[in-house]
Amino acid sequence: MGSISWRPAVGRVHVLLDRFDRHRPLDLATAALGGGAEVLQLRATHLTDRERYELAGPLLAVCREAGAALIIDDRVDIAVAVEADGVHLGANDLPVGVARALLGSDALVGATARDPGSGRARQEEGASYLGVGPAFATTSKDGLPDPIGVDGVAAVAAAVTVPVVAIGGVTATGATDLVAAGAHGVALIGAVARADDPRGAVAAVASAVAGAA
Repeated sequence: MGSISWRPAVGRVHVLLDRFDRHRPLDLATAALGGGAEVLQLRATHLTDRERYELAGPLLAVCREAGAALIIDDRVDIAVAVEADGVHLGANDLPVGVARALLGSDALVGATARDPGSGRARQEEGASYLGVGPAFATTSKDGLPDPIGVDGVAAVAAAVTVPVVAIGGVTATGATDLVAAGAHGVALIGAVARADDPRGAVAAVASAVAGAA
């Protein structure tokens, strides 16, 4: 992993691949990339380790073709195994510094933060970017705290120098407000996975982000 041949960018539009109730994973990935996603994150915690590993390789191939990055949620071992571009880490995952040591200096190592203090701490540990939220109400993940809103995302962005990617209930309108408030970009889950037209859903948000940047 430390010998990846390019330095992936954080990107402004991230799409998390989690549930595949409406769309097959590679179809969803291709649609998201076609709509302007610059980073795909494989979450899919309902899959076994073997299934996530076997899915990650083809996802990396379509990301490479599109010039986008693939990161793996939580699992540094799967990221290493398929030579993905990085990982995203939550509070209960490996420390950022440990992941950075395993993945190399060029890898994307994202970390979750919900307030300025945790944001500064993750930055000091070496995070490439911060996933901040939930910005708005969302049903894409159980057990989340109350939404922090645009002001909460803005407070974290003002406290750090690494890019902030807002997540949680993001729509095109919300993306405009979040980027205008200081977020570098946004991450999408349900708005894409549940859409009749995933490519169009991503394109609408990508256009909103570009207009607000």
